[in-house]
Amino acid sequence: MAWLEPICLHGADARLEPLAMGHLDDLIESVNDGELWNLWYTTIPRPEGMRAEIERRLALQAAGSMMPFAVVDVLSGNAVGMTTYMHIDAVNRRLEIGSTWMRRSVQRTLLNTQVKLVLLRHAFETLGCIGVEFRTHFLNQQSRRAIERLGAKLDGVLRQHQRAADGSLRDTCVYSVIASEWPGVKSHLNWQLSKPRE
Repeated sequence: MAWLEPICLHGADARLEPLAMGHLDDLIESVNDGELWNLWYTTIPRPEGMRAEIERRLALQAAGSMMPFAVVDVLSGNAVGMTTYMHIDAVNRRLEIGSTWMRRSVQRTLLNTQVKLVLLRHAFETLGCIGVEFRTHFLNQQSRRAIERLGAKLDGVLRQHQRAADGSLRDTCVYSVIASEWPGVKSHLNWQLSKPRE
């Protein structure tokens, strides 16, 4: 039995379902909300490329290096984005949470916090992870702030780490939460989800 098997994870307002071609129409609608593919510092598929992106992620799942999820809004029942466990290292009990995007109308809501809470909880409490990483473009300030709000710490910057689609070189910020930090991070995320909204 593999260390990481497809599973449905549940939060109060978000459900993570194993990614499937049945999510295609919802994900096309979601990526059109804000034309997310126009963000130059990240890679989000265009509507006509969504089928190929689902196929790519499922192929990586079959190879054992990724576990992709559709992010489903519980209230509507619709998929509103994607996220993954990636760079899976079963021997060292490490993985990355990444390749995440969500439709514009749910960005800056509690949905992303809930998604990260259920992914981290499963990683540390079920899979027994030693560490969980998050990576983002140095210039993606929105993503960096969101990762830092989770309680992850900056491990460092991999300079000129990857070539972007436009040919520019990406500096990658690497953040992580380690197992000993998880209880505090969990308390912080639960507090964020329960505190009154202004």
